[in-house]
Formats: sequence, C-alpha cells, structure tokens
Amino acid sequence: MPKVIGGILLISIYSALTFYLGWGLKQWLVAMGWFRYPILYWLVLYIIAFSIIISRLHESLRVFSIISNYWMFIFEYGLLLCLVAHLIIWLSPFNSVKIVGSIAIAILFVLGVVGTYLAYSPVVRHLDITMDKKSSELESMRVVVASDFHLGVLSNKSHLQRFVTLSNEAKPDIVFLAGDIVDDDPKWFVKEGMADVMKQLSSTYGVYGVLGNHEYYGKKIPEFIDEMENANVKILCDETIRIDNVLVLTGQEDITNKDRKQLDALKTTDDLPWFVMNHTPNDLSTPAKLGVDFHMSGHTHKGQLWPNQYITARVFELDYGYKLREKMHTLVSSGFGFWGPPMRLGSRSELWVVDINFR
Repeated sequence: MPKVIGGILLISIYSALTFYLGWGLKQWLVAMGWFRYPILYWLVLYIIAFSIIISRLHESLRVFSIISNYWMFIFEYGLLLCLVAHLIIWLSPFNSVKIVGSIAIAILFVLGVVGTYLAYSPVVRHLDITMDKKSSELESMRVVVASDFHLGVLSNKSHLQRFVTLSNEAKPDIVFLAGDIVDDDPKWFVKEGMADVMKQLSSTYGVYGVLGNHEYYGKKIPEFIDEMENANVKILCDETIRIDNVLVLTGQEDITNKDRKQLDALKTTDDLPWFVMNHTPNDLSTPAKLGVDFHMSGHTHKGQLWPNQYITARVFELDYGYKLREKMHTLVSSGFGFWGPPMRLGSRSELWVVDINFR
C-alpha cells in the first residue's frame, strides 16, 4: 500500500510539473500567434510526457522510447528555463512573453546542440600512477578503462567505432569495460552487428568487462554474456582470474544483484597487483582495506546533465575521476555513452588511458 501511495504521489507531482511546463510553452505560442487546438495540444504533450511508459506496452511502440529520451532533456531544462523566464517576466520591467520566451527556446536549442556534441565527441583522459606492487612480467603497463556505453538505438554502432578507434590508437596492454555495456536489452547490439566492431579492439592481454545495473534491468544476462564472448569480451561475474604473470583481476556483479558475493570471498593469496571492476562505486572502504591496488567503476555519468553532478557528488564518496584511497588507486569514469537523452552538459563522453608503473 505505501508503494501504491508513493507511486500515485510521484505521478501527480510529475503531471503537475508537466502541466507547468506546458502552460509556459502555451503562453509563448499564444504570444507568437501559433497556438491552435488546445485539446490536441495537451493530449500530445502528455503522450510525450508518458512516452517512457507507452514504449513498454508493446514492441511496436518502441519508437516512444526514443521520444522519451529527448523528452527527459526537454523536461529538465525546459522547467529550469520556464521558471527563469517567468521570474524575469513577473519581477522585472522586461515583461514581453514573446521576447523572453523566444530567448528561452533559443537557449534550449543551443543547449541541445552543445549537449549532443559533447555526447558524441568523446575525449581521452590520461592518468599516470605508480603502484606499490610488483608484476612478475612487466615493469609498467598501459590500460584503457571505459564504462556506461549503453549501446542501443542512440548510443549506436558508429559511437562504438569511435571507442574502438581511440582505444586502439592508445595501444593498450589490456582493456577494461566497467559495466552498462548495453542499454538493458542486447538485441540492438546483435541487430546492428556491433560485435564485429567490438572484435576490432586490440590489446596484449585481452578485453574484460563486468555487469552493470542496466544489464540486470534487461533480464537477458545469459544472452548478453554470450554476445560479449562472441565479441571477444570476457565478462567476469563474481570471479577472480589471473592474467599471465601480470595481474589478478576480479569482476564483481553489480550491487543490483543482492545475492552477489562479498569481495573478501573473491580475494586470492596471489601477490600480483590486484585489479577490481565494480560498476557502482558504492563502497570504496572495503576494497581499500582488503588490499585492492586498482579499483574501477562507472555508473554515475558524472550526473550527465548539469546540475545533476552535485547530486552524484553527495551520493558517492567518489563520483568521478581519480582518487588515492589509502594505497588503492580508484578511478570512476563518467562513461563513454549516455543514458536517456543523447546529450551531455557538465560532463563529456570519455575513455581513460592509464599508464601504470610497478615498483
């Protein structure tokens, strides 16, 4: 019963905010002389607002999932701009709805263009670290770390190709994919032939990945693991492996799986450098205490859209970037892809190239 009440309350608040946004847009359309058919206007607005639910009703309605992704961007920034526009109109001498509204619409369009550019033009971040551990085979190594591809309709085959190109240019010894590789369902990965692109990844010791929360949401983990294997990506599910005489790698299942193993159960007695991938950086204390040397995560997207990064910074001890936690080197990536809107503001699609020196 509490969940039902909470759901009703959430939908009510969301519907009210949608109405406010629609009312503000209507004022501008009226001022421009473009407003027609009020019943149709409100019907279309609320269909778009609830498109994420409509898209899940039937496979033939999946186009609404794309609409919902763009709506998320319009909803967040539309509300902010609508509120600012109303404050300007109400509290300042400058009260022209036509001019203020037109400026707000123009800003929203510019933000959309900039956000799209930042989402689809990834950058390479470089990091040099010295690890207080010896590797039997190497004195140093270069690794590529990336996460949150959300491969699907919008984060597509072409975007994956950008990653493969940038990764191969770095000439890494090993590649780590820290979860949310596909956006829920791996069917688009299969349909678009993305495995052929992923196979092009080049590294000395291979490509390894872990499950993220969205792989669990898709409920097709066995199919996903098979597709990754076909793409030459080894997915580690609560397991620890030794990679030659170079390092020990643990891949934890995501915290979404409440039955996942504890990290101490995955620890080995091997004295090689210990690398851990855990999609969600929910707990850095445990791996630091257990002696992990390099901990890799994603999930946060660094908020993806401003000002959401202030929320992720409060939720996680480290929501983005590098941190030395005791002797553990910790890296959280904002992701190579995106979730929802194919846009980024306050963050940018990225991969990390980490040069590690052993001593």
